[in-house]
Formats: sequence, structure tokens, C-alpha cells
Amino acid sequence: MRVRLSRQEALGLALVPLGGVTPRTEGAAARRTRYCLNTGTLRGHRLSLADSVGIAKAAGYDGIEPWLDEIERAAAPPGGLADVSSRIRDAGLRIEGAIGFAEWIVDDADRRARGLERLRRDMDLVARIGGTRIAAPPAGATDAAGLSVTTMAARYRGILDIGRQIGVTPQLEVWGFSKTLGRLSEAAAVAIEADQPDACILADVFHLYKGGSGFAGLAQLSGAAMHVFHMNDYPADPPRDRIRDADRLLPGDGVAPLASVVGGLIGSGFVGAFSLEVFNDAFRSRPAIDVAREGLRKMKAACGPQQR
Repeated sequence: MRVRLSRQEALGLALVPLGGVTPRTEGAAARRTRYCLNTGTLRGHRLSLADSVGIAKAAGYDGIEPWLDEIERAAAPPGGLADVSSRIRDAGLRIEGAIGFAEWIVDDADRRARGLERLRRDMDLVARIGGTRIAAPPAGATDAAGLSVTTMAARYRGILDIGRQIGVTPQLEVWGFSKTLGRLSEAAAVAIEADQPDACILADVFHLYKGGSGFAGLAQLSGAAMHVFHMNDYPADPPRDRIRDADRLLPGDGVAPLASVVGGLIGSGFVGAFSLEVFNDAFRSRPAIDVAREGLRKMKAACGPQQR
């Protein structure tokens, strides 16, 4: 029997997640929108990972996305990671991902070897607290133009192999200020060329704007191959060429077309987590729990009636 694919299904076929799970085969419970706190939002408060877990739970989030340096600090005392892992389970939170900066994609062979070793350590730490995903941004190669899709795909394929050994999947992260993987189309091409069933993309409202990708392209990908999406907003000024990470705003406080972004994602089959990642120095003067609660409220409002 011949199976006819729609244009969208054909475009997304190479980005179907491990195990062939698609939105049509997942249960209704898995389709409910999940909201996650990326701990970078509270970095100015210098919290321990355990404290961030408590705030995420108290504020009403479904999950947490910690940074690797926070996990490393939690691992310093004997039994520290076991304690954090227990706190996360007791809070009923999911570890949606983790943020690391291993230099897995750089051209320099020695640096790349060190980066791969660091990535192994990072993945192991993530696994020890119950996580199954880690960001894989183009760290160390932001100023390096000219890396071919085939070269980047081969390197991404290599870290996917490492991830399978440990049980943690690297998510190809788009960095809008980077000359490498700075656009959604570049990340999509690398993920497709990698030709692996667990290849996946980690995108971000701010980075898509900063890199000039726009947002309509999200609807051309398989949403089932995006497990986490970073939510934030940006102002009309400064302009794109001068805007910085520190200019990020809470969802709804800027000019990003968030309703269209969310609609495109959900329309493409996204059933992952919206993770609040906002870097703003003004947050430091406010109680962390207030920032977390406002961020969740505004993230839910941005998703609006499209919540499931």
C-alpha cells in the first residue's frame, strides 16, 4: 500500500523524534501545554539549584531547565545530586532540559576533543538528576563563518551517539548572534543532514528574531522534533543589529508576535514545554518568587486559548 504524505509531513519526516512518536500517536495527556522555568531567568539571584526547584514548584511550573554550573555546584557535597534529584521528584517537576556550553562543533581538533569530554561529563550530570536532554549550542564557534552543513551534521551525529550511550539527547540550539547555527534554516539543515531519528532543535523567540529567521518557518518543521521552546520577548528598540541578551523581556512585554509563534508551533505538532528564559538585570531587585510567578502568568497569557 502506498502512503501519501502531506507537504508538512514530508518536510518534517527527517525530524521525527526517537521511536517514531508523533503528535498523532501520543496520548491526550501528553498534549497538555507544559510550562518550564529556565533557571537562567533567576541567575541574578544566585540561587542554589535546590532553591530554584522550590521556587519553580511554588510558582506553579511543570518543569525546570537548569544550567550546568548549577548542577555542578549541587554535585560538590557528597550526596548533593541525589538530594536535588529527590527534591525534583518530590516537587513533581520534570527536568525538561539543561543548558551547557561544551565546544562540540569547533574546528580546532584539540578544543573539540576537550569539548566532547566536557559534554560527556555534562550529560552524565544531567542523567544523574533524572534529565534526558541537554542544549547543544554552537559554543566556541560564534565567530566562525563557513562551516559546511555536512561538517556540522557529522559533528552533531557524533554527539547524538554519545548521548545515546548516556541517555541524554543533545538539542541543536539556534543562537541568533552566531555565524554558526544562527538561523533556524541552518539548524534544520544540520538536523536533517545528520539523518538520525533523535535529531532535534531547540529554538528561542529572542534568538530567532536576533538571527533574522523570523517565525513562520517554525510551521515548516515537525513540532514533534522540538521538545523545548524558549519563551521570552523583545522590545522594538534597540533594533535587531544592536539588541542584546540583556534586552529580553517577559512574554507579552515586547513586540514579538507570540500568538503567531505559539500557533505555528502547535500547528506543526509541538507537544513539548515552553521554557521561560529571560535575562534582565532588573529582576535582581525583586523577590525571585515574584519574578517566577509573573513570568509564568505572562507565558500562559501569551499561549492564550491555544493551550491544550
